[in-house]
Amino acid sequence: MKTQKFQTGRVTLVAFSHFIHDVYTSFLAPLLPLIIEKLSLTLTQAGLLSTVMQIPALLNPFIGLFADNKGLARWLVILSPTFTAIFMSLILSASSYYVLLVLLFLAGISVAVYHVPTPVLIAKYSGDRKGRGMSIFMTGGESARTVGPIFAVAAVSFLGEDHFYVVMGFAILTSVLLYFTLEKEEQKTSIKRNGSLKAAFHEIKHVLIPLSGILTARSFMHASMGVFLTVFVERETGSLWFGGAALALYEGFGVAGVLCAGTFSDWLGRQRVLFWVLIVAPVAILIFVFSTGILKILMLAVTGFTVLSTTPVMLAIIQENAEHNPSAANGLFMMVSFAARSIAVVLAGIIGDMAGLENMFIVSALIGFTAIPFLLKLGTKTYH
Repeated sequence: MKTQKFQTGRVTLVAFSHFIHDVYTSFLAPLLPLIIEKLSLTLTQAGLLSTVMQIPALLNPFIGLFADNKGLARWLVILSPTFTAIFMSLILSASSYYVLLVLLFLAGISVAVYHVPTPVLIAKYSGDRKGRGMSIFMTGGESARTVGPIFAVAAVSFLGEDHFYVVMGFAILTSVLLYFTLEKEEQKTSIKRNGSLKAAFHEIKHVLIPLSGILTARSFMHASMGVFLTVFVERETGSLWFGGAALALYEGFGVAGVLCAGTFSDWLGRQRVLFWVLIVAPVAILIFVFSTGILKILMLAVTGFTVLSTTPVMLAIIQENAEHNPSAANGLFMMVSFAARSIAVVLAGIIGDMAGLENMFIVSALIGFTAIPFLLKLGTKTYH
């Protein structure tokens, strides 16, 4: 069987577009104090903003089906960074709370439209090294979480609130670059289909069902560390700075994990890599909770590396098994991921309120171990 070539240039370009796109999606949190002051929002109203932006993720399977059936994956990937940037660059210009909600909801649709078909392009350009391609792609998105807030604060300081919209120019240039780089290739390979969500589900159900179990188990670890880590560290140390530094360390090693895991899974096998990270992650969380000093810092780094590293491997598995409905299949996977994460954050918060943050981390780690039985049931058509 002929080995398919890994197209480094195109994979890197799409990963760069992921970085640019997700920089804009990270604007809300750092600009929220300005928005609250300008529109005189309550904390409840402010909290609703993020939820409204995430609601369109429920449309992921339908977006994927549309991309597959119309052969429009290329156009969705090209245009989405610009539309997301337009809506997010105007949030400081919103004249009322309801205008802001509309802008964020439209941005959420654009975010979903970008993230559903893009892994399909990455899979095409990665050939037989889909894990490596997904790792590079996800690294772009993870890096944006660090750079985005800093960029937003710097931009508003330099441009002012009234001219903040100027920053959308970077995304427009990225879309132009994508158009001229991806257009000819995708024009030849885009195929109009007549698929359905039922067909997409049946094509990947042998991997989607166990992956859903893994996502659910992992989501508790992901929620507890990603959302409540700063609160936990601040309460233990009395320092908000230490809380921020802990989250930065966690996210930084998460980027490294994302970059490595997919590539390793090309060499060692998807199931084997998932097994090791899903075993190590909950153990690292438990040691993190009960340890002190250097060991605690080390376990925080290990947790970030392992908890966040599973996504590119799972994306590769989905694409390897979704020959006929790749975008719809990815949409189903992303919808499950969104639902699991959303529910886990709420439940983790309830556990934290009832039993304390330390016990919340312990429970989340123990739930993390339940991913292993689902992993053992994971079977794929194409496997290393």
